[in-house]
Amino acid sequence: MTPAARLQAVIDVLQGLEATAQPADRFLHDFFRARRYMGAKDRAAVSERTYAVLRHRSSFAWRMDSGEARSLVIASLAGDGLSTDAIAALFDGNGYGPAVLSGAERRALSSPPDREPPLCVRGEFPPFLEAELSRAFGPALPDEMTAMQARAPVDLRVNTLKASREAVLEALRAEGFAVDPTPYAPMGLRLPPGAGSAKLSAMPHFAKGAFEFQDEAAQIAAILCAAKPGMRVLDLAAGAGGKSLALAAAMKNIGEVVAHDANPARLRPLVSRATRAGATIVRPRLERPQGAFDVVLIDSPCSGSGTWRRQPELRWRITPDGLKALMGLQDDLLEHGAALVAAGGRLVYATCSLLPCENEDRTRYFLSRRADFDVVPASSVWLEAVGTAPPPGLDRFFKATPLQTGTDGFFTAVLRRER
Repeated sequence: MTPAARLQAVIDVLQGLEATAQPADRFLHDFFRARRYMGAKDRAAVSERTYAVLRHRSSFAWRMDSGEARSLVIASLAGDGLSTDAIAALFDGNGYGPAVLSGAERRALSSPPDREPPLCVRGEFPPFLEAELSRAFGPALPDEMTAMQARAPVDLRVNTLKASREAVLEALRAEGFAVDPTPYAPMGLRLPPGAGSAKLSAMPHFAKGAFEFQDEAAQIAAILCAAKPGMRVLDLAAGAGGKSLALAAAMKNIGEVVAHDANPARLRPLVSRATRAGATIVRPRLERPQGAFDVVLIDSPCSGSGTWRRQPELRWRITPDGLKALMGLQDDLLEHGAALVAAGGRLVYATCSLLPCENEDRTRYFLSRRADFDVVPASSVWLEAVGTAPPPGLDRFFKATPLQTGTDGFFTAVLRRER
Protein backbone atom coordinates (compact mmCIF):
# COMPACT_ATOMS: atom_id res chain seq x y z
CA MET A 1 0.00 0.00 0.00
CA THR A 2 1.11 3.56 -0.63
CA PRO A 3 1.41 5.98 2.30
CA ALA A 4 -1.67 7.78 0.97
CA ALA A 5 -3.68 4.55 0.80
CA ARG A 6 -2.73 3.82 4.42
CA LEU A 7 -4.07 7.21 5.44
CA GLN A 8 -7.36 6.52 3.67
CA ALA A 9 -7.55 3.21 5.54
CA VAL A 10 -7.15 5.10 8.84
CA ILE A 11 -9.97 7.42 7.82
CA ASP A 12 -12.13 4.40 7.01
CA VAL A 13 -11.34 2.80 10.37
CA LEU A 14 -12.15 5.97 12.31
CA GLN A 15 -15.45 6.36 10.47
CA GLY A 16 -16.27 2.73 11.19
CA LEU A 17 -15.51 3.14 14.89
CA GLU A 18 -17.97 6.02 15.04
CA ALA A 19 -20.73 3.62 14.01
CA THR A 20 -19.98 0.71 16.34
CA ALA A 21 -19.57 -0.13 20.00
CA GLN A 22 -16.84 -2.66 19.20
CA PRO A 23 -13.49 -2.16 20.94
CA ALA A 24 -10.94 -0.59 18.61
CA ASP A 25 -8.63 -3.61 18.69
CA ARG A 26 -11.46 -5.96 17.70
CA PHE A 27 -12.67 -3.61 14.96
CA LEU A 28 -9.14 -3.36 13.54
CA HIS A 29 -8.78 -7.15 13.64
CA ASP A 30 -11.96 -7.58 11.60
CA PHE A 31 -11.01 -4.70 9.28
CA PHE A 32 -7.66 -6.29 8.43
CA ARG A 33 -9.14 -9.78 8.08
CA ALA A 34 -11.50 -8.46 5.41
CA ARG A 35 -8.52 -6.92 3.56
CA ARG A 36 -6.00 -9.70 3.14
CA TYR A 37 -3.98 -7.60 0.71
CA MET A 38 -2.74 -5.45 3.59
CA GLY A 39 0.73 -6.54 4.65
CA ALA A 40 2.17 -6.55 8.14
CA LYS A 41 3.76 -3.12 7.72
CA ASP A 42 0.49 -1.71 6.36
CA ARG A 43 -1.45 -3.09 9.33
CA ALA A 44 1.09 -1.74 11.80
CA ALA A 45 1.05 1.73 10.24
CA VAL A 46 -2.75 1.90 10.15
CA SER A 47 -3.07 0.67 13.74
CA GLU A 48 -0.44 3.06 15.05
CA ARG A 49 -2.01 6.14 13.47
CA THR A 50 -5.53 5.07 14.45
CA TYR A 51 -4.51 4.84 18.09
CA ALA A 52 -2.58 8.12 17.87
CA VAL A 53 -5.75 9.84 16.66
CA LEU A 54 -7.89 8.20 19.36
CA ARG A 55 -5.45 9.30 22.07
CA HIS A 56 -5.27 12.89 20.82
CA ARG A 57 -8.64 13.30 19.19
CA SER A 58 -9.61 16.39 21.16
CA SER A 59 -6.44 18.35 20.41
CA PHE A 60 -6.51 17.26 16.75
CA ALA A 61 -10.13 18.42 16.45
CA TRP A 62 -9.16 21.71 18.13
CA ARG A 63 -6.31 22.11 15.63
CA MET A 64 -8.61 21.67 12.61
CA ASP A 65 -11.85 23.02 14.12
CA SER A 66 -13.43 19.72 13.05
CA GLY A 67 -13.89 16.30 14.59
CA GLU A 68 -14.40 14.47 11.30
CA ALA A 69 -12.15 11.48 10.69
CA ARG A 70 -10.43 13.08 7.72
CA SER A 71 -9.66 16.26 9.68
CA LEU A 72 -8.26 14.25 12.59
CA VAL A 73 -5.89 12.37 10.29
CA ILE A 74 -4.71 15.61 8.71
CA ALA A 75 -4.05 17.06 12.17
CA SER A 76 -2.11 13.93 13.14
CA LEU A 77 0.23 14.51 10.19
CA ALA A 78 0.70 18.13 11.21
CA GLY A 79 1.45 16.85 14.69
CA ASP A 80 4.19 14.70 13.17
CA GLY A 81 5.77 17.89 11.83
CA LEU A 82 4.72 17.60 8.19
CA SER A 83 4.28 20.85 6.30
CA THR A 84 1.08 21.79 4.51
CA ASP A 85 2.74 20.99 1.16
CA ALA A 86 3.87 17.57 2.41
CA ILE A 87 0.36 16.78 3.64
CA ALA A 88 -1.10 18.00 0.34
CA ALA A 89 1.20 15.58 -1.49
CA LEU A 90 -0.45 12.73 0.41
CA PHE A 91 -3.97 14.12 -0.03
CA ASP A 92 -3.74 14.40 -3.82
CA GLY A 93 -6.79 12.34 -4.84
CA ASN A 94 -4.76 9.77 -6.76
CA GLY A 95 -5.20 6.00 -6.58
CA TYR A 96 -6.61 4.76 -3.31
CA GLY A 97 -5.53 7.83 -1.35
CA PRO A 98 -7.73 10.53 0.17
CA ALA A 99 -9.22 13.38 -1.81
CA VAL A 100 -7.40 16.65 -2.41
CA LEU A 101 -7.13 19.07 0.52
CA SER A 102 -9.91 21.63 0.55
CA GLY A 103 -9.33 25.33 0.94
CA ALA A 104 -10.72 25.19 4.47
CA GLU A 105 -8.31 22.38 5.37
CA ARG A 106 -5.36 24.34 3.99
CA ARG A 107 -6.40 27.42 5.97
CA ALA A 108 -6.74 25.37 9.16
CA LEU A 109 -3.24 23.98 8.63
CA SER A 110 -1.70 27.36 7.92
CA SER A 111 -3.53 29.21 10.72
CA PRO A 112 -3.69 27.07 13.88
CA PRO A 113 -5.63 28.44 16.88
CA ASP A 114 -3.66 31.20 18.59
CA ARG A 115 -5.40 30.87 21.97
CA GLU A 116 -4.81 28.45 24.82
CA PRO A 117 -6.91 25.30 24.41
CA PRO A 118 -9.27 24.51 27.31
CA LEU A 119 -8.34 21.92 29.91
CA CYS A 120 -10.54 19.23 28.36
CA VAL A 121 -8.61 19.59 25.08
CA ARG A 122 -5.21 19.51 26.75
CA GLY A 123 -6.32 16.60 28.89
CA GLU A 124 -8.04 14.71 26.05
CA PHE A 125 -11.34 14.06 27.79
CA PRO A 126 -15.00 14.94 27.09
CA PRO A 127 -15.91 18.40 28.42
CA PHE A 128 -18.76 17.12 30.59
CA LEU A 129 -16.28 15.08 32.67
CA GLU A 130 -14.15 18.06 33.72
CA ALA A 131 -15.94 18.63 37.03
CA GLU A 132 -15.85 14.94 37.93
CA LEU A 133 -12.19 14.51 37.03
CA SER A 134 -11.37 17.67 38.97
CA ARG A 135 -13.08 16.09 41.99
CA ALA A 136 -10.83 13.09 41.55
CA PHE A 137 -7.50 14.85 41.04
CA GLY A 138 -7.76 18.55 41.87
CA PRO A 139 -4.69 20.48 40.69
CA ALA A 140 -3.00 17.23 39.60
CA LEU A 141 -5.59 16.73 36.84
CA PRO A 142 -3.39 17.93 33.93
CA ASP A 143 -0.54 15.63 34.95
CA GLU A 144 -2.90 12.70 35.51
CA MET A 145 -4.43 13.14 32.06
CA THR A 146 -1.03 13.47 30.41
CA ALA A 147 -0.03 10.13 31.94
CA MET A 148 -3.29 8.64 30.64
CA GLN A 149 -2.29 9.51 27.06
CA ALA A 150 0.75 7.22 27.07
CA ARG A 151 0.72 3.61 25.90
CA ALA A 152 0.20 1.03 28.62
CA PRO A 153 2.75 -1.67 29.43
CA VAL A 154 1.96 -5.36 29.09
CA ASP A 155 1.33 -6.85 32.53
CA LEU A 156 1.17 -10.56 33.26
CA ARG A 157 0.05 -12.50 36.33
CA VAL A 158 2.01 -15.67 37.01
CA ASN A 159 -0.33 -18.55 37.82
CA THR A 160 1.06 -20.12 40.98
CA LEU A 161 -0.98 -23.27 40.36
CA LYS A 162 1.39 -23.98 37.47
CA ALA A 163 4.63 -22.02 37.89
CA SER A 164 6.69 -19.63 39.99
CA ARG A 165 7.31 -16.01 39.09
CA GLU A 166 11.04 -16.68 38.90
CA ALA A 167 10.57 -19.53 36.41
CA VAL A 168 8.32 -17.51 34.11
CA LEU A 169 10.60 -14.48 34.35
CA GLU A 170 13.58 -16.61 33.34
CA ALA A 171 11.66 -18.21 30.46
CA LEU A 172 10.53 -14.86 29.06
CA ARG A 173 14.01 -13.39 29.27
CA ALA A 174 15.39 -16.46 27.50
CA GLU A 175 12.99 -15.69 24.64
CA GLY A 176 14.39 -12.18 24.39
CA PHE A 177 11.62 -10.29 26.19
CA ALA A 178 12.51 -7.24 28.27
CA VAL A 179 10.60 -8.14 31.41
CA ASP A 180 10.79 -7.30 35.10
CA PRO A 181 8.71 -8.04 38.19
CA THR A 182 5.89 -5.59 38.80
CA PRO A 183 6.71 -3.24 41.69
CA TYR A 184 3.74 -4.14 43.90
CA ALA A 185 1.78 -7.28 42.91
CA PRO A 186 3.85 -10.26 44.09
CA MET A 187 2.98 -12.47 41.10
CA GLY A 188 3.10 -9.79 38.40
CA LEU A 189 5.51 -9.29 35.51
CA ARG A 190 5.78 -6.21 33.31
CA LEU A 191 6.90 -5.79 29.72
CA PRO A 192 7.19 -2.48 27.84
CA PRO A 193 4.37 -1.24 25.60
CA GLY A 194 4.20 -3.09 22.29
CA ALA A 195 6.08 -6.08 23.67
CA GLY A 196 4.12 -8.45 21.44
CA SER A 197 1.00 -10.03 22.93
CA ALA A 198 0.71 -12.42 19.98
CA LYS A 199 4.21 -13.77 20.56
CA LEU A 200 3.54 -14.08 24.29
CA SER A 201 0.31 -15.98 23.60
CA ALA A 202 2.24 -18.40 21.37
CA MET A 203 4.68 -19.34 24.13
CA PRO A 204 4.42 -22.86 25.56
CA HIS A 205 4.29 -21.35 29.03
CA PHE A 206 1.07 -19.53 28.14
CA ALA A 207 -0.45 -22.63 26.53
CA LYS A 208 0.35 -24.57 29.71
CA GLY A 209 -1.33 -21.94 31.89
CA ALA A 210 1.76 -20.51 33.55
CA PHE A 211 0.64 -16.91 33.13
CA GLU A 212 -2.32 -14.73 32.21
CA PHE A 213 -2.56 -11.19 30.85
CA GLN A 214 -3.72 -8.94 33.70
CA ASP A 215 -2.91 -5.36 34.64
CA GLU A 216 -1.15 -4.98 37.97
CA ALA A 217 -4.00 -2.91 39.43
CA ALA A 218 -6.44 -5.73 38.71
CA GLN A 219 -4.03 -8.15 40.40
CA ILE A 220 -3.97 -5.90 43.46
CA ALA A 221 -7.78 -5.81 43.52
CA ALA A 222 -7.84 -9.62 43.54
CA ILE A 223 -5.35 -9.66 46.42
CA LEU A 224 -7.63 -7.30 48.38
CA CYS A 225 -10.32 -9.97 48.29
CA ALA A 226 -8.10 -11.85 50.79
CA ALA A 227 -9.44 -15.17 49.49
CA LYS A 228 -8.05 -18.14 51.41
CA PRO A 229 -8.14 -21.91 50.90
CA GLY A 230 -11.48 -23.45 51.83
CA MET A 231 -13.53 -20.29 51.28
CA ARG A 232 -16.62 -19.98 49.13
CA VAL A 233 -16.11 -16.99 46.84
CA LEU A 234 -18.39 -15.34 44.29
CA ASP A 235 -17.13 -13.32 41.32
CA LEU A 236 -20.47 -11.68 40.58
CA ALA A 237 -19.65 -9.74 37.39
CA ALA A 238 -16.94 -12.08 36.23
CA GLY A 239 -16.70 -11.25 32.54
CA ALA A 240 -14.10 -13.56 31.02
CA GLY A 241 -13.00 -14.62 34.50
CA GLY A 242 -9.53 -13.16 34.92
CA LYS A 243 -10.06 -12.43 38.60
CA SER A 244 -11.78 -15.78 39.16
CA LEU A 245 -8.55 -17.44 38.04
CA ALA A 246 -6.48 -15.20 40.33
CA LEU A 247 -8.75 -16.04 43.25
CA ALA A 248 -8.47 -19.78 42.58
CA ALA A 249 -4.68 -19.50 42.63
CA ALA A 250 -4.75 -17.53 45.90
CA MET A 251 -6.96 -20.28 47.36
CA LYS A 252 -4.54 -22.99 46.15
CA ASN A 253 -7.44 -24.74 44.42
CA ILE A 254 -9.13 -25.47 47.73
CA GLY A 255 -12.71 -24.25 48.17
CA GLU A 256 -15.05 -22.87 45.51
CA VAL A 257 -15.03 -19.86 43.18
CA VAL A 258 -18.41 -19.26 41.54
CA ALA A 259 -18.16 -17.06 38.45
CA HIS A 260 -21.36 -15.38 37.28
CA ASP A 261 -22.12 -12.72 34.69
CA ALA A 262 -25.41 -11.35 33.44
CA ASN A 263 -24.13 -11.75 29.89
CA PRO A 264 -23.47 -15.46 29.20
CA ALA A 265 -21.29 -14.58 26.19
CA ARG A 266 -18.76 -12.88 28.46
CA LEU A 267 -18.39 -16.06 30.55
CA ARG A 268 -17.87 -18.34 27.57
CA PRO A 269 -14.04 -18.16 27.47
CA LEU A 270 -13.74 -19.02 31.15
CA VAL A 271 -14.15 -22.78 30.77
CA SER A 272 -11.13 -23.11 28.49
CA ARG A 273 -9.15 -20.53 30.49
CA ALA A 274 -9.78 -22.38 33.76
CA THR A 275 -8.80 -25.68 32.16
CA ARG A 276 -5.57 -24.20 30.86
CA ALA A 277 -4.83 -22.64 34.26
CA GLY A 278 -5.64 -25.84 36.17
CA ALA A 279 -8.15 -23.85 38.24
CA THR A 280 -10.40 -26.77 39.10
CA ILE A 281 -12.41 -24.90 41.78
CA VAL A 282 -13.78 -22.30 39.35
CA ARG A 283 -17.46 -22.90 38.59
CA PRO A 284 -19.00 -20.77 35.82
CA ARG A 285 -22.70 -20.27 36.57
CA LEU A 286 -25.28 -18.78 34.25
CA GLU A 287 -28.11 -18.99 36.77
CA ARG A 288 -28.49 -16.54 39.66
CA PRO A 289 -26.07 -17.47 42.49
CA GLN A 290 -27.57 -18.87 45.67
CA GLY A 291 -26.41 -19.28 49.25
CA ALA A 292 -23.91 -17.38 51.37
CA PHE A 293 -20.33 -16.58 50.39
CA ASP A 294 -17.27 -15.64 52.42
CA VAL A 295 -16.26 -13.13 49.75
CA VAL A 296 -18.35 -11.52 47.03
CA LEU A 297 -16.34 -9.62 44.43
CA ILE A 298 -18.14 -7.10 42.23
CA ASP A 299 -15.80 -5.98 39.47
CA SER A 300 -18.54 -3.75 38.19
CA PRO A 301 -19.31 -2.58 34.67
CA CYS A 302 -18.22 1.04 34.53
CA SER A 303 -17.10 3.86 32.26
CA GLY A 304 -13.71 2.20 31.75
CA SER A 305 -12.07 5.59 32.25
CA GLY A 306 -9.15 3.90 34.01
CA THR A 307 -8.34 1.96 30.84
CA TRP A 308 -8.07 4.94 28.48
CA ARG A 309 -4.41 4.11 27.79
CA ARG A 310 -5.42 0.69 26.42
CA GLN A 311 -8.83 1.62 25.01
CA PRO A 312 -8.64 5.31 24.09
CA GLU A 313 -11.88 5.07 22.10
CA LEU A 314 -13.80 4.68 25.38
CA ARG A 315 -13.19 8.27 26.41
CA TRP A 316 -15.11 9.48 23.36
CA ARG A 317 -18.00 7.05 23.76
CA ILE A 318 -19.04 7.91 27.30
CA THR A 319 -22.11 10.14 27.64
CA PRO A 320 -23.90 11.74 30.61
CA ASP A 321 -26.88 9.43 30.17
CA GLY A 322 -24.65 6.39 29.80
CA LEU A 323 -22.76 7.29 32.96
CA LYS A 324 -26.01 7.75 34.90
CA ALA A 325 -27.22 4.32 33.75
CA LEU A 326 -23.94 2.73 34.87
CA MET A 327 -24.29 4.26 38.32
CA GLY A 328 -27.76 2.73 38.64
CA LEU A 329 -26.37 -0.66 37.62
CA GLN A 330 -23.55 -0.35 40.14
CA ASP A 331 -26.03 0.35 42.93
CA ASP A 332 -28.09 -2.67 41.90
CA LEU A 333 -25.03 -4.94 41.85
CA LEU A 334 -23.97 -3.80 45.31
CA GLU A 335 -27.43 -4.57 46.68
CA HIS A 336 -27.48 -7.95 44.93
CA GLY A 337 -23.99 -8.83 46.11
CA ALA A 338 -24.66 -7.74 49.70
CA ALA A 339 -27.53 -10.21 49.98
CA LEU A 340 -25.10 -13.05 49.24
CA VAL A 341 -22.40 -12.17 51.80
CA ALA A 342 -22.27 -14.37 54.88
CA ALA A 343 -22.15 -12.76 58.31
CA GLY A 344 -18.56 -11.71 58.89
CA GLY A 345 -17.85 -12.02 55.17
CA ARG A 346 -16.66 -9.36 52.79
CA LEU A 347 -18.08 -7.50 49.81
CA VAL A 348 -15.33 -6.19 47.52
CA TYR A 349 -16.42 -3.47 45.10
CA ALA A 350 -14.08 -2.63 42.22
CA THR A 351 -14.15 -0.61 39.02
CA CYS A 352 -11.64 0.31 36.33
CA SER A 353 -12.85 3.91 36.65
CA LEU A 354 -11.26 7.17 37.72
CA LEU A 355 -14.58 8.85 38.50
CA PRO A 356 -15.70 9.40 42.11
CA CYS A 357 -19.35 9.14 41.02
CA GLU A 358 -18.70 5.47 40.17
CA ASN A 359 -16.39 4.79 43.10
CA GLU A 360 -16.52 6.61 46.45
CA ASP A 361 -20.03 7.93 45.79
CA ARG A 362 -21.43 4.47 45.10
CA THR A 363 -19.69 3.09 48.18
CA ARG A 364 -21.07 5.88 50.39
CA TYR A 365 -24.55 5.49 48.96
CA PHE A 366 -24.47 1.75 49.63
CA LEU A 367 -23.26 2.23 53.21
CA SER A 368 -25.99 4.82 53.83
CA ARG A 369 -28.55 2.10 53.13
CA ARG A 370 -26.78 -0.86 54.74
CA ALA A 371 -25.83 -0.26 58.38
CA ASP A 372 -24.70 -3.89 58.64
CA PHE A 373 -21.67 -3.20 56.43
CA ASP A 374 -18.57 -1.17 57.22
CA VAL A 375 -15.31 -0.31 55.43
CA VAL A 376 -12.23 -2.42 56.03
CA PRO A 377 -9.21 -0.23 55.24
CA ALA A 378 -7.59 -1.61 52.12
CA SER A 379 -4.16 -0.91 53.59
CA SER A 380 -4.77 -3.30 56.49
CA VAL A 381 -5.97 -6.02 54.11
CA TRP A 382 -2.83 -5.57 52.02
CA LEU A 383 -0.51 -5.74 55.03
CA GLU A 384 -2.16 -8.95 56.20
CA ALA A 385 -2.14 -10.57 52.76
CA VAL A 386 1.22 -9.43 51.39
CA GLY A 387 3.18 -8.05 54.32
CA THR A 388 4.83 -5.21 52.42
CA ALA A 389 4.21 -1.47 52.44
CA PRO A 390 0.99 -0.67 50.55
CA PRO A 391 1.30 0.64 46.99
CA PRO A 392 0.64 4.33 46.34
CA GLY A 393 -3.06 5.15 46.42
CA LEU A 394 -3.85 2.26 48.76
CA ASP A 395 -5.20 3.55 52.07
CA ARG A 396 -8.86 3.44 53.11
CA PHE A 397 -9.65 2.49 49.52
CA PHE A 398 -7.38 1.49 46.65
CA LYS A 399 -7.21 4.24 44.02
CA ALA A 400 -4.71 3.58 41.24
CA THR A 401 -3.76 5.74 38.27
CA PRO A 402 -1.04 5.56 35.61
CA LEU A 403 0.68 8.57 37.19
CA GLN A 404 0.63 7.27 40.77
CA THR A 405 1.06 3.53 40.35
CA GLY A 406 2.06 2.98 36.71
CA THR A 407 -1.06 0.82 36.30
CA ASP A 408 -4.49 1.25 34.80
CA GLY A 409 -6.84 3.47 36.76
CA PHE A 410 -8.65 1.34 39.32
CA PHE A 411 -10.75 1.58 42.47
CA THR A 412 -11.39 -1.02 45.17
CA ALA A 413 -13.38 -0.84 48.40
CA VAL A 414 -13.45 -3.69 50.93
CA LEU A 415 -16.66 -3.86 52.96
CA ARG A 416 -17.33 -6.27 55.84
CA ARG A 417 -20.74 -7.56 56.85
CA GLU A 418 -20.93 -7.16 60.61
CA ARG A 419 -24.02 -9.28 61.18
